[in-house]
Amino acid sequence: MNERSNNTDTFANNNKTELIQSEIAKLTPTGRKRFFEKFFLAALGSIPWVGGFISTMASFKTESGDAKADDMRTQWLNEHQRKIKLLTNTLDNIAERFEKLGEQIDERLQSEEYLNLVRRAFRIWDQADTNEKREYIANLVANASSTRLCSDDIVRLFIDWLNTYHEAHFAVVREIYNNSGATRYDIWMEIYGQIPREDSSEADLYKLLIRDLSTGGVIRQERETTLDGKFLRKHPRRYKGPAPQTMESAFEDKKPYVLTALGQKFVHYTMTDVLRRLEAGDKTGA
Repeated sequence: MNERSNNTDTFANNNKTELIQSEIAKLTPTGRKRFFEKFFLAALGSIPWVGGFISTMASFKTESGDAKADDMRTQWLNEHQRKIKLLTNTLDNIAERFEKLGEQIDERLQSEEYLNLVRRAFRIWDQADTNEKREYIANLVANASSTRLCSDDIVRLFIDWLNTYHEAHFAVVREIYNNSGATRYDIWMEIYGQIPREDSSEADLYKLLIRDLSTGGVIRQERETTLDGKFLRKHPRRYKGPAPQTMESAFEDKKPYVLTALGQKFVHYTMTDVLRRLEAGDKTGA
C-alpha cells in the first residue's frame, strides 16, 4: 500500500516537473532558455496555488475514468485555468522584452538579488484585483532587469507601493506626471469632471488620496529651491481683514503639486512599457 502510494507520488512529482519545464519551454523560444529558467521558476514558485494546480493536473493523468462534472477539482481547475492563462501571458510579454534587451541582462537575470525581487513582485501580482495593477508590476519586473536608476531596496519599496495603493491613487499620480504643477482642482476635474460638495464622501476620499500620496513620499506641493537643491521656506500668509470662515477646499486651486524625485522614478519603473533613461546629467539614485 505504502509502496504504491510512493510510486504515485513520484509519478505526480515527475509530471509536475515536466509540466513546469513544458511551460518554460513555451515561454522561451530562443537558445537563451537557461538564462530565463530561473526567472520563470522564481515567478511560478512565488504563487502558492500554481503548485496545487500542477499537482492536480498531474494526478488527473494517473487516474482512470472521466471526472464528474460536479467534481470540486474540476471546478477548481476551471477557475485556475483562467489565472494560469493570465499568468502565462504576463510571463510571455516580459520574456519578449527580455529578448529585446539582449544578452546585457543575462547576468542580472541569474542574480539572487533580482530573483528575490521577482518573487516579491509576483506575490503582489497574484493578489492584484485589476489588470492595471498587474501591468504595473510586470513593467517593474521587466525594467528592474535592465536599469539601476534605483537600488534594489528602492525597487522593493516600489513593489510595496503597488501593494498598498489603490488604482485611484495611481490615477492621481498619472495626472500629476502628465501635468506637473496641477492643483487639486485640476487633478479632480481631469479625472472626474465634476466638483462634488465639500461634505461628500467623494471629497473625503479625494483628501485621503492626496494625504496618502503626500505622506508616502510620492507627491508634494511645488516649492522653490536654491541652486544646490535646498527647499526655500514659505513665508506665512497674512490675511487682511477677518479670517476666512470656511476651511480650505478639498479641490483647492492655488497650490500646485508635483511628483517627488522618488515618485518620478516610480512612474519610470511601473507606468512605462519601455523605461526611458533619465537625462545623462541626472546621476542621482538611491
